[in-house]
Amino acid sequence: QVQLVESGGGLVQAGDSLRLSCVASGRTFSSLNGYWFRQAPGNEREFVARVSRSGGVTSYADSVKGRFTISRDNAKQNTIYLQLNSLKPEDTAVYYCAATRTSVVTSDPNYWGQGTQVTVSS
Repeated sequence: QVQLVESGGGLVQAGDSLRLSCVASGRTFSSLNGYWFRQAPGNEREFVARVSRSGGVTSYADSVKGRFTISRDNAKQNTIYLQLNSLKPEDTAVYYCAATRTSVVTSDPNYWGQGTQVTVSS
């Protein structure tokens, strides 16, 4: 079983930055592909970013490309990060970390964290 715990959310102003962290339990962290999703009130959950097991391959939603960066630390901290720069009010959402062992890109990974709120004021 894999447990994911997010942190780092908060209330910021437009143009500010945040770094979200997702700590994974278990010794199989390096076998997991990592994701970040988000869900704003009244909206469906949407894909934000994905990072491969090694960290060498990343992908992003068009809406965040160039502003957000996903990365991971397999060696020491079993952590997946999401750096959020140039934040906009439309980035306001609950951000969820997720993970799966399959290499197939999916919108519904097996493992999910509890979410962390990001609120961007104008």
